[in-house]
Amino acid sequence: MNDFSVDGKKVVVLGLARSGEAAARLLYDLGASVTVNEYKEKQELQNAEELESLGISFVTGGHPLSLLEPRPLFVVKNPGIRYDNPLVKRAIEADIPVITEIELAAQVVEGTMIAITGSNGKTTTTELITRMISEDGKQAEVAGNIGRPASEVARTIDKDGFMVTEVSSFQLKGTLHFKPKIALMLNIFDAHLDYHGTKEDYVNSKTRITTEQTEEDFFVYNADDPIVVQAAEKSRATKVPFSVKRPLNTGAYYMNDNIYWQGTVIMKRADAALPGIHNLENILAAVAAAKLSGVSDRAIAHVLNVFTGVEHRLQYVKTLQGRKVFNDSKATNILATEKALQAFKEPVVLIAGGLDRGNEFDGLMSSMENVKALISYGETKHKLKSTADVAGVQTTEATNTLDEAVATAFRASDVGDVILLSPACASWDQYRTFEERGEAFIRAIGAIE
Repeated sequence: MNDFSVDGKKVVVLGLARSGEAAARLLYDLGASVTVNEYKEKQELQNAEELESLGISFVTGGHPLSLLEPRPLFVVKNPGIRYDNPLVKRAIEADIPVITEIELAAQVVEGTMIAITGSNGKTTTTELITRMISEDGKQAEVAGNIGRPASEVARTIDKDGFMVTEVSSFQLKGTLHFKPKIALMLNIFDAHLDYHGTKEDYVNSKTRITTEQTEEDFFVYNADDPIVVQAAEKSRATKVPFSVKRPLNTGAYYMNDNIYWQGTVIMKRADAALPGIHNLENILAAVAAAKLSGVSDRAIAHVLNVFTGVEHRLQYVKTLQGRKVFNDSKATNILATEKALQAFKEPVVLIAGGLDRGNEFDGLMSSMENVKALISYGETKHKLKSTADVAGVQTTEATNTLDEAVATAFRASDVGDVILLSPACASWDQYRTFEERGEAFIRAIGAIE
């Protein structure tokens, strides 16, 4: 796919959803013969009739291996479809490239692609970078794992514009020649091992963000994370570190309550609206990417002054009868919840729980010093309660649903406390998405008054 041309070639899009539809439309516009394959029946698929009217074929109700005959140029796989899917396995065995749609976006975008990955903080960093570039008067659009699919946004970016792309390990695993101009790796933590199988595969997938980069590109990396540093050592890109722990000869760093870029103060940390050490890491990464994109200090400082966070990521909801309420539904792993807890000095009533992926929660213990109560719910309620009991949390209670957990958490709280939803788990035991879970939390809080 180095010489990207699909005109007249057969391509299979496996899984419709939003990214599959965007990929199918892009490939059709580029002249490919597109077949969409979905396990669902056609009548269940939104926009299937419209796509079919364009000349895009559909095979639904299963994943027949006959789709690979005659041989397609490649298969575009929905990131959520596992690699043990029979059609995916057969394609790989036949040396048919299996990619995700961010690979398509990287091939067609005319402007500058900035790509952000990491186990935690991707969304906040992506939003910060986009707002900083936009504040400086340049075109910048969010794409990828948040916002619109990358292969849809790519066609809207002019040659002087920027596509700021949040990319997951699922997406990166399906890349071959993905080569962002500016790549960021924020951190690496054990996550999604149910999908990847091993931590090695997870790390290797994340590292693909820089594999194809050259010295003409930039790799912004967390100099405080040993695994990220190892990835940087393998990168051929120009390396740009950031650190919250020490001054650096190059890159972005924090020292004496100041945020620095290349040895020059950008602004005081205290003037940035986002709380917590984890957000300081996100801020430094965003500053580095913005400066590499030619953004002024004024624009960077303005955004950091006013940006209070993204929905469902340590989102301030309201003050409820003297308790500050925060929605951190996007915290789908232990690291994210650990960092959320570190953002507060006040006593915290923590609501956590969700899908049981088979892991324990011992990693949370060291961050529970300020947790006065742990209210758990869902599939992991007993595991989380046991962890909090061992950690010496004063009040622990296991409930069945999030609504029950919210009511219990309020009863366990006092004036001056923080009530924090930070689940440390995926939402899929009770909710389709973390957004749906966060909205349910906000409704449950609203029902208390």
